[in-house]
Amino acid sequence: MSEQKIVVLGTGGTIAGTSAQAGDNIGYTAAQVGVGQLLAAVPGLQAAARGALWAEQVAQIDSKDMDAAVWLALAQRCAQHLAQPDVRGVVVTHGTDTLEETAWFLHEVLPSAAKPVVLTCAMRPATALAPDGPQNLLDAVAVAAAEGARGVLAVASGKIYGARDVQKVHPYRVDAFHAGEAGPLGWVEEGRVRLAQDWPPAADLPAQGAIESIAPAALWPRVEIVVSHAGASGALVNALVRDGVDGLVVACTGNGTVHRDLEAALLQAQSRGVRVVRSTRCAEGRVLPKPGDALPDSQGLSPVKARISLVLDLLRQRG
Repeated sequence: MSEQKIVVLGTGGTIAGTSAQAGDNIGYTAAQVGVGQLLAAVPGLQAAARGALWAEQVAQIDSKDMDAAVWLALAQRCAQHLAQPDVRGVVVTHGTDTLEETAWFLHEVLPSAAKPVVLTCAMRPATALAPDGPQNLLDAVAVAAAEGARGVLAVASGKIYGARDVQKVHPYRVDAFHAGEAGPLGWVEEGRVRLAQDWPPAADLPAQGAIESIAPAALWPRVEIVVSHAGASGALVNALVRDGVDGLVVACTGNGTVHRDLEAALLQAQSRGVRVVRSTRCAEGRVLPKPGDALPDSQGLSPVKARISLVLDLLRQRG
């Protein structure tokens, strides 16, 4: 049997960013360092992998600019590598801004195999006085190599998160991620994984994994997010419907409540065939549905993750 390997797929982000001044943690340019260079700069990475390491650059972008085309390319490369018997797991280096969205997209489209896909990132560029990327990368490789690891995971600041619950909650500090009420799955301590919860159950992993059947990114349905707030109107919804939107996710107040004027526009949009889903603006908890709700809820997903699931659902309906 050939040596087991960990595949590291680079997409850019702050972890690959550089700044003209070493002390500048906000004035940097993201996505400047190749993934091969990132790996070469981390001592002990080979030992953490417990085998071979393979690097591949899938994209080189600031994750604020993440789009469907990059998602599709990344998912295809993940699926192809995971199908190889000598691949133990995949690590993805990613920007922090949309990491939670990419994690959920990969969770939804990759086949449910007993292999992990671990996203990692950095809040400081590679040229910082004290960069956090090298440790995060070392921890992510350790998780990918851990016995029993499976599903789409995220690793940052020593914590391991599941794709459903991971969320960026701070714009600057190094410990920028959280998992709300669910909490982290566990921690990485000196290269060793300590679990507080089990890895995602196989029953929670998607069964479809039909990445090959997903349409080219240019043909994906258009789904937008609108926010309910004091003084909200239906003007934005009406404009989006006129512009041909296929679906709308509303970030509601509280337990899925919507300003009456916005709600009227959403109900009208739904009657015209636009798919509408309610999520909540609240950082924790989920919308608890009530009998007779006119607008469906997001099944506990945040607005940005609900948008991804709605896009994919509309794609499957077209197929």
